[in-house]
Amino acid sequence: MISVIIPAHDEARFIGACLQALFASDALAVPVEVIVVANGCTDATAGIARSFAATARDAGWSLTVLDLPGLGKPGALNAGDRAARYPARVYLDADVVVDPGLMAGLWAHLDRAAPAFASGRVRITGKGAVARAYARLWARLPFMVRGVPGCGVYAVNAPGRARWGDFPPVISDDTYVRLHFAPAERHLAEAGYDWPVAEGFAALVRVRRRQDAGVVEIARAYPSLLANDDKRPLGHGAALRLALSDPIGFLAYGGVALAVRIVPAPKAWSRGR
Repeated sequence: MISVIIPAHDEARFIGACLQALFASDALAVPVEVIVVANGCTDATAGIARSFAATARDAGWSLTVLDLPGLGKPGALNAGDRAARYPARVYLDADVVVDPGLMAGLWAHLDRAAPAFASGRVRITGKGAVARAYARLWARLPFMVRGVPGCGVYAVNAPGRARWGDFPPVISDDTYVRLHFAPAERHLAEAGYDWPVAEGFAALVRVRRRQDAGVVEIARAYPSLLANDDKRPLGHGAALRLALSDPIGFLAYGGVALAVRIVPAPKAWSRGR
């Protein structure tokens, strides 16, 4: 039995496509509930989500929409967990569009007695030439190709969810959860999903700075989790091969990484896109 938790802050542009794809998933042999946590929204996110009640019923799933004051993403995840009825959890960003087979693929890996973490094959998408070039290079990094990043969507079974309590107030919830599992406990479903990046160079810099800060935060606050980290530096040889095979992508990705180091940090974090 699966609970899908979708934290959503002002996601009116995206939540419809997210839910449409989710409710078009291939049939599962277990009950599924979807919980949309509208978190401090000032737009139509909650109303759009509620409009999918009939679609959810037609799919044989249930839909709950929680319209709550601003809690931050960890607070929204915790609210969704408290409302969830089923032991296996899928945590899904509101701007993600899943393939029809992803939910069944995740369940195939979660349906076991041992703790398990699962995700699908991420397709990093972007609008605009810079975002597309950045996404193209990012998708070719070794960890993205050979690992189970879980960016945008990750799932755990009941024994896996028991490894932590409430979500702490961290920037990178997906990294925090992923590092509770050894590499052998992480499973990749064959089906995939679309996960968008920020649009434009300046936005990419802001988001990349936030992502880097999230990794540093977890290393500082939860150093024991680093024993499960299988992410390795790229290395000069691999970097050269990427640069030669995709110079435009390498320039976009490297330019963002360089700007993160030299441009002063903003007073507030950018959103994930």
